[in-house]
Amino acid sequence: MARIIEINGPLVRLELPGALLGEQVRVGALGLSGEVIAREGDTALAQLYEDSTGLAPGEPAEGLGHPLSVELGPGLLGGIFDGVQRPLEAIWQASGDRIARGVQIPALTRDRRWDFTPAADRLPGMVLNGGDILGTVPETASIEHRILVPPDVAGELLELAPAGDYDVDATLARIRMRDGTLRKLSLCQRWPVRRPRPFRRRNHAGEPLITGQRILDTFYPLLKGGKAAIPGPFGAGKTMLQHQIARWCNAEIVIYVGCGERGNELTDVLESLPKLTDPHSGRPLMERTLLIANTSNMPVVAREASVYVGITIAEYFRDQGYDVVMVADSTSRWAEALREVAGRLGQMPVEEGYPAYLGSRLAAFYERAGRVETLAGNTGSVTLIGAVSPPGGDFSEPVTSHTKEIIQTFWALSKELADARHYPAIDWLESFSGYVGEAAGWWAEHVDPDWAEARARALELLSESEELRRIVNLVGVEALSSEQRWSLEAAELIKEALLQQAATDAVDSYASPAKQYLLLAGLLAIHAEGLRLIALGVPARRLIELPVVAEARRWKTRYGDAELAALRERVAGLTEDFMKLEGEYAVASGSAARVAAEEGGQP
Repeated sequence: MARIIEINGPLVRLELPGALLGEQVRVGALGLSGEVIAREGDTALAQLYEDSTGLAPGEPAEGLGHPLSVELGPGLLGGIFDGVQRPLEAIWQASGDRIARGVQIPALTRDRRWDFTPAADRLPGMVLNGGDILGTVPETASIEHRILVPPDVAGELLELAPAGDYDVDATLARIRMRDGTLRKLSLCQRWPVRRPRPFRRRNHAGEPLITGQRILDTFYPLLKGGKAAIPGPFGAGKTMLQHQIARWCNAEIVIYVGCGERGNELTDVLESLPKLTDPHSGRPLMERTLLIANTSNMPVVAREASVYVGITIAEYFRDQGYDVVMVADSTSRWAEALREVAGRLGQMPVEEGYPAYLGSRLAAFYERAGRVETLAGNTGSVTLIGAVSPPGGDFSEPVTSHTKEIIQTFWALSKELADARHYPAIDWLESFSGYVGEAAGWWAEHVDPDWAEARARALELLSESEELRRIVNLVGVEALSSEQRWSLEAAELIKEALLQQAATDAVDSYASPAKQYLLLAGLLAIHAEGLRLIALGVPARRLIELPVVAEARRWKTRYGDAELAALRERVAGLTEDFMKLEGEYAVASGSAARVAAEEGGQP
C-alpha cells in the first residue's frame, strides 16, 4: 500500500510505485493534496499545497493519475479562488473563516443550471476540431461564455444537445474521435496548468491596451498581448495602480492573482473590487473579473501554483476570442516560493539564494502572454502585468533584473514620488516601453499623426529638467537663463497637469486617448509660445505669472471626455493668451530702438 516515508515541511517522500512526474497525490488521513516533483525507484517526492503539520510516516497516500489541472467552464467569472482553484466562498460556508485542511470542493458549482444555446451551424456528421465553438451560455450580463471543443479533441459530431438548461457535467455533445473512440463533451473541461493551451498562430497587430492613465498610455504604452512589470517598494502605490488598470482598461476579462501578498492587502482587494462598477457597461465589475487569492500565510507551494492557475484560465478566455488582462501581485513572492522549495530540495542556490532556473521560469511564464489567432480562427489576447516587490526598492535584485530582461514595458514606481503625493508614482526616467513604434501607428490613425513627435518632445523636456534641477540645487535658480527657467517651469507643468492623476476624482480618474493628446499638445504649445516670447526679451518671470499657466493645471479636472470640443478650442486659442504680453514688449522694444537711434544720431 502507498504510504508516507518521510516529511520535510511541504515536501513529503512517498512509497508510490508507478507515480508520474507532475501527478496529483492525496496523502495522510486528511487527504492533503500535492503533486509529484521527483521520483526514484518506487519512491516519489511530492510537494503539498497544504500545511503538513500533524502528518506522520506510515499514513496512506494515493496518486490521482493526472497533473494539477483547472476546471474551465461557466461559473468562473465573479468567483474568488485560492491558489489551486478551490472556491473560497464555498470553503467558507463549509469550514468557516479558516480553510480546513484536506477540504475538496469543485471549482465550478454543480447546483446551478446554465441556459445553453447550440451553434446553428453545428450539425451531426460534420467534423469538429479543437477550439471549435459548440454553443454559448450567458455567464453574466456582460460576458457570453463560448463553449469550446477541448484542444485535444477532434472527430465527427454524432449528437449535439438542443437548447435548454444544463449543469456543468451534463453531456452536451458526443464525438467519434479519429481513432474510433467515443468522447462525451459537457459545459466543463479540464486542462493542466503548466501546459500552455495551443493556438493557431501569433497575431502581431499592434493595438494598445488603453488604461486611461496618461503616463501609461501616452508615455509608456502596453499592447494587447504584451508583457509589463510594475516594480516598486512598499507604499509606492502598486495596488492602487493595479486597481485602476483592472477597472478602466479596454480588455474584456480581468484576472487578478494575489500571489503571497499580505492578508490585509488582499482583503482590501477582495472587498473593494466587488463593489466597483464597470465604467464601460455600468454593470458590476465582478461580472468580467476573476480573483485568485493566496496570502503570505498560506502554504508556500500553492503560491507557486497560483500564477499557473491564473494564466491557464486567462488562456481559456483568450481561446473564446476575448482580450484578457492578468495581473500577478506579486511575482517576487512567487519567486520566494521557488527559493524555499529549492532550498528544501537541496538545489544549488545562486543569486541571493534563488535557484539557477529562476530566469527560465520567469521567461516561460511571461511567454504565455500574446495576441493570437485561436484554433477557431478568432483573435484573442492575454496581457500579463506582473507586480514586483524588490526589497528596499533595489531594482538590481534578481527577480527585478530578470523580469526587466524579459518584458517590453517597465513601469518603475518611485518611493520619492509617492512620498511627495505624486500618483501614479511612476518614475519617467527609470521606466521604458518597447512598444512605442507599434503604438504610434494606432495613435496616428485614431488620435493624431503628431503623437510620437509630441511624446518625444515632452520626454526630452522632462529629461532636460532633471539636469536643470541639479544646477538649481547647487547654485540657485538665478544661474539659469530665461529660456532654461521657462523650460524648467514647463516640465513642472507637464508633471502636475499631465503625469499626475487622481484616482478618486470623477473626471480625472480616466482620460481617453483624445483627451490625453489634447492635454499634451496644449502644454507643449504653452512651452513653445513662451520660448517665442523669451526670444523677444520677455523675462521668464512674467511668463510664469500668466493666468494661462495656472489655468492649464486645472484642465485635467475641468474638461471631461464629454467636453473635448471645448478643450480643443481652448488649446487652439492659446496664442491669444500670449499676444497681449508680446504687444507690451514689442512696443517697449520699439521705443528703446528709437531712443537708441536718436541718441546715436546726435552730433
